[in-house]
Amino acid sequence: MTASATHLDHLARHVRGPVHLPGTEGYADARSGFQRALTHRPAVVAEALDAADVGAAVRFATVRGLAVAVQATGHGLVAPATGDAMLISTRRMDSVRVDPVARTAWLGAGVRWRRVLDATAAHGLAPLSGSSPGVGAVSYTLGGGLGPLARRYGYAADHVRRVELVTADGEVREVSAEQDPDLFWALRGGGGNFGVVTGLELGLVPVARLYGGGLLFDGAHAAEVLEAYRSWTATVPAELTSSVGMVPVPDAPGVPEPLRGRHLVHVRIAHLGGEAEGEELVASLRAVAPRLRDELGELPYSATPTIYNAASDPHAYVGDNAFVRGLDAAAVRSLVALAGPGAPVPCVVDLRHLGGALRRGGTGGAVGHRDAEFLVRVLSGLDEEVDAATARGAHARVLAALGPATLGRSLNFVYGTVADARTGYDPGDHDRLARLKAVHDRANVFRFNQNIAPATSA
Repeated sequence: MTASATHLDHLARHVRGPVHLPGTEGYADARSGFQRALTHRPAVVAEALDAADVGAAVRFATVRGLAVAVQATGHGLVAPATGDAMLISTRRMDSVRVDPVARTAWLGAGVRWRRVLDATAAHGLAPLSGSSPGVGAVSYTLGGGLGPLARRYGYAADHVRRVELVTADGEVREVSAEQDPDLFWALRGGGGNFGVVTGLELGLVPVARLYGGGLLFDGAHAAEVLEAYRSWTATVPAELTSSVGMVPVPDAPGVPEPLRGRHLVHVRIAHLGGEAEGEELVASLRAVAPRLRDELGELPYSATPTIYNAASDPHAYVGDNAFVRGLDAAAVRSLVALAGPGAPVPCVVDLRHLGGALRRGGTGGAVGHRDAEFLVRVLSGLDEEVDAATARGAHARVLAALGPATLGRSLNFVYGTVADARTGYDPGDHDRLARLKAVHDRANVFRFNQNIAPATSA
């Protein structure tokens, strides 16, 4: 396709939202997202206002042989759209409607968790949201969704009731357990491989408050804290979801003076119980080493993003991860040696405790590796001193240290690069997903993602 004003006019007659060609006003802003290591450079951008806009944009693209990329916030960008593709931006589709009686919320394709948290808190309800309020709620959920209530309630994908989907033919469909159960299974864990999800209904849980926050230790105590954490997780109830991170903090303006330029160990806690019970559960962790900060206490669920304090400004980064069936003391020592204080390449390493309700698929979808005990994530920001190749090399060494305990990876937490999609699913599930991909998107129109290639024999 050769981009031209004629194409722009044709698309504008069928899409109510703004449309942009390269060089036109609004194009640069519409294609930009949170991830700055990669940039979409599509032939055209359509900013959809509703499912009808999305359907019209998909039909426009496929008639002209364009592939289709989709972006809400751009946190998970791994394969940027190029000149032979259209980008559909869903950021204007940011509605949220709460049904407090049914305990559900309808989420528009571009809504971020902050709006959902605020809307549900008014009814004493909570979504299975993530650690960052700026992440797109729908894309997070389609990839699984691992948040601060995970061990008690499972993945966010387990709580999806129905989905509004635009498929590669441009048709708007409702998908649920009653209407196309195979596709409903695939969408919950299969990400954006099967079309453009324009909205979904998510079940809510009756949580208004919890005991949570963080404990900050100096990185000099990383080995003791991580080993204590590893042992401690074997003793806690499913009502407690936690993680521990090793975090190199830059020596930069805006960082609090006591933390600036230090390597930190951050234990994060979210416990569905009262303060007295929570205090008892974390007592042994508090005693491991002197604390730089102790931020544990009761808080409203809507404040759970403060547990992680994830970065809120767009920047460049890459990351990878591994689900593991367990961690032994030797693996913990290797993680500290490779990515702790003094590591040549700055890496954030995050150990998330799994188990509990995460193991129970129930009516859940294609989310893989539910029998894992931990998810080990590694992430690096990119700048003039650390480029993507250097960071990925360091990440590979960290994850290799986990050895045969590795089961696969969470595709939701692979940043800045396309992974082998087979590593994201249990044996057999990827083949089932590939067969469904061939049914619903044989031409692989939706391929700017952690791509599941269509099965050739379907």
